[in-house]
Amino acid sequence: MLFSSSLGCWLACALTVCAQAVGAAEAAPTATTGSVCSSPSQRLDEQGFVPINGIEQWVTIKGERCGNPVVLVVHGGPGNPVSMFSDGLYGPWQKDFTIVHWDQRGSGMTYGRNRPAEDEALTVAQLRDDGIAVASYVAQHLGARKLILMGGSWGSILGIQIAKARPDLFHAYISTAQLVNGQANLSSSYAATLARAKATADQENIAKLEALGPPPWRDPRNFGILRRVTRRYEAARTDPAPKAWWQPSALYTTAKAEADYEAGEDYSYLQFVGLKGDGMLSSTDLPSLGLKFELPVFFVQGEEDLVTTPDVARRYFDSIDAPQKDWVLLPRMGHDPNPAMLGAQFKYLKERVLPLAQ
Repeated sequence: MLFSSSLGCWLACALTVCAQAVGAAEAAPTATTGSVCSSPSQRLDEQGFVPINGIEQWVTIKGERCGNPVVLVVHGGPGNPVSMFSDGLYGPWQKDFTIVHWDQRGSGMTYGRNRPAEDEALTVAQLRDDGIAVASYVAQHLGARKLILMGGSWGSILGIQIAKARPDLFHAYISTAQLVNGQANLSSSYAATLARAKATADQENIAKLEALGPPPWRDPRNFGILRRVTRRYEAARTDPAPKAWWQPSALYTTAKAEADYEAGEDYSYLQFVGLKGDGMLSSTDLPSLGLKFELPVFFVQGEEDLVTTPDVARRYFDSIDAPQKDWVLLPRMGHDPNPAMLGAQFKYLKERVLPLAQ
């Protein structure tokens, strides 16, 4: 899979810690009318359920200093929260930034707390509004004037939607593996992957891809078939992520947490592709939202990305108008997180975004 309102309720609601879901009482964010930060030097290490637009959604907040800028990470998938891997991926960032993760509706811990019916649909608008509510909650909870928004892959669809709807909440948006248009992205991914298979005389994958035919597709399995091939080809030309990144925190290794993650991943995948090719991806067309942005926008793109290919992302980037914008195309980087990706993101945060947040 890819790599994912009404704001009135959260101010009045108390946060509920779900001890039975996580297996222990956890330090959790609390809904207050003021900031939880009593001093800029206060350390933050919180996780728990926050009332967001009618359901309790899982939010984690980690950082060495309350006074640091706050980064809201919008995870990919959909259905692939990275809250469980936060220490491995973003632990070094916590010296300079407060890192916030949110398990989206239909994903991870939030899925386990609010298991949807099989026929209950997710929508981009619903998830966008959830993201806005989470950002508003975090800003109020931490006493932050604005946050920094960062999204990749599926999370880049929500990132753009959130940034366009509420630019006043954010210092900047950092995009990675930017999705742009469902049909354009699928067609480009399929063509680039088939070209790679032919260039390497990979008869097995040529046969698989030609059997699929070019998109659009009605079979939800086709996207997964293509994704497995892209992963194989990207792995041959990119630097792998350290294994230590993917060691989940103990909180997420209970039988219930693991089952909820897998079930949420399956549910969200079908919502993304649709049973007849009619899922959230099929209606994605970010340029239709307008090309003018009211906040700085930075794109980090992998040269070897066969899912959100650089050509589609670059055309979109070139078309947008923003107070500041920048594009970086990185060698040895594909679609999934690796050292090149996180290094570039952190560099942008430190050198380009941090001055905006001061």
